[in-house]
Amino acid sequence: MTVMTYAEAGKAALAGEMRRDATVWALGEDLGRGGVFGQYAGLEEEFGPERIVSTPISEAAIMGSAVGAALAGTRPVVELRFADFALCAVDEMVNQAAKARYMFGGQAKVPLVIRQPSGMWRSSAAQHSQSLEAWYAHIPGFVVIAPSTPADNHGLLRAAIRCDDPVVYMEHKNLWGLEGEVSDGNEVEIGKAAIVREGGDATLVTWSAQRLVVEAAAAMAAEQGIEAEVIDLRSLWPWDKDTVLASVEKTGRLLVAHEAVQVGGFGAEVAATVAEELTGALKAPIRRLGAPRIPIPYAPLLEDTVRISADDIVRALEEMTR
Repeated sequence: MTVMTYAEAGKAALAGEMRRDATVWALGEDLGRGGVFGQYAGLEEEFGPERIVSTPISEAAIMGSAVGAALAGTRPVVELRFADFALCAVDEMVNQAAKARYMFGGQAKVPLVIRQPSGMWRSSAAQHSQSLEAWYAHIPGFVVIAPSTPADNHGLLRAAIRCDDPVVYMEHKNLWGLEGEVSDGNEVEIGKAAIVREGGDATLVTWSAQRLVVEAAAAMAAEQGIEAEVIDLRSLWPWDKDTVLASVEKTGRLLVAHEAVQVGGFGAEVAATVAEELTGALKAPIRRLGAPRIPIPYAPLLEDTVRISADDIVRALEEMTR
């Protein structure tokens, strides 16, 4: 086991796959200089500018090149700097990468990873702070992943690179410096949730950086005698329905908490599935916690009003378990 940051774990995963498979390469703006968060630092020195490719500032060109290269037999890893900037490449992503295998009757595949640093980070404001995972979960053809720990970032990025479908890979910007233990042969299955904490009073479902907040809330609730089971989905598509349903069948209560806007968020998919499958098992109405439908403010005090806090989660648990 090695202690790594979240950013270092992702870099180690990419480097390991590039050493293993000569068809794996990365492209994006300023990768030769290490990338905007340092998650590519040193890789150009090892693999050269032909495999760590610094591109012009055009997300559409980056994605178009990667889609074509994937169709031609390579495994590109695309770096889009911020999830917000991916919106400049939506046609190439949604109308080409996500649909190619289906439209060619399975004769072609697009083994492509689209890294999108997402979420709120140090007053980055409305154009650099969005959490858009629900958009991509809605699009047939995409795999959608949102790791929350260094070990998961390492194992899931390896799995994403080996996947034969296009993967939208959403790394939370606020996690880059998070440290944790990572094993050399770390394997994480796409579509398998992690039970972070066991409990019998309520099920808490989350993903990405919100996991840390939910864990803190569960510890606070335990001091009040409420034992919540915490589930980190890790993958939003496919998502681990079986683990969530088994937990809610045991606890009888479900609270979904995510950083993204609550309206149309992926929490609604989780809530609806549980409501359809386990109506008779529920002891309380299903609850969701997500951001209000407003742009992310720049001012730290206003930004904090958008965040779902541990206190918010504990209050919801108290109401559900009365």
